[in-house]
Amino acid sequence: MAHPHPPVLLVIAHGSRDPRHAATVHALAGRLRSLRPGLRVETGFLDFNAPSVPQLLDRLAREDVRDVIALPLLLTRAFHAKADIPAVLREASARHPLLRIRQAEVLGPSPLLTDALERRLYEAGLTPADKGSTGVVLASAGSSDPEAIAVIAEIAREWRHTGWCAVRPAFASASLPRTEDAVRALRAEGVRRVAVAPYVIAPGRLPDRIAAGAREGGAEVLAGVLGAAPELARLLLRRYDERASAPERLTTLARPA
Repeated sequence: MAHPHPPVLLVIAHGSRDPRHAATVHALAGRLRSLRPGLRVETGFLDFNAPSVPQLLDRLAREDVRDVIALPLLLTRAFHAKADIPAVLREASARHPLLRIRQAEVLGPSPLLTDALERRLYEAGLTPADKGSTGVVLASAGSSDPEAIAVIAEIAREWRHTGWCAVRPAFASASLPRTEDAVRALRAEGVRRVAVAPYVIAPGRLPDRIAAGAREGGAEVLAGVLGAAPELARLLLRRYDERASAPERLTTLARPA
């Protein structure tokens, strides 16, 4: 039976000076509302945009909201998911002891994300018949977190098994190779057509750097960012449902062997 008041879904986005970023986040939130009428969806930002996550949680507490699931709009478990988002949520919990705040898992990796990447590649002009002759550069924003880097490499390996001629990871910052170098490496191996698939959610400085690298390296196809792809919206709701139904972890007790 449905709960009369499901937890509020709080989408936590990074924020950007680029207005396309917030517009994309709001479009994704709108898709969530249309997929699940009756679920209250709010968006808060860590930086640059309003409302900030603390401001939004303060407002929800004033409205006597009692249950929030905070969903990081992040593709990998790096610094934001491990450190600063939990810190912001802990501070809000301390200010509002009656407000229950639970953090959901990050979005990736997930087959829904590779489905969204393929959607964007097909929208950019490829067809499934092109897979065998096309090498893909999976271009992410980049991270100094080894776990996040390893996850991107693993996604590239897994995606390669779905029929693409080759899939190589690349990074816009903090790690190597850069997009243009990954494009050139595929070309040097004799790959006939190279496509760049940005593994990023919203436009901004790093996605622009990926696009510039695709042009500089001579890629034939540049896909759009994931944005408000329907697969991404479905994945957000899946992470929300997983957290809503998860038993509470008793962190003070050791689990029996």
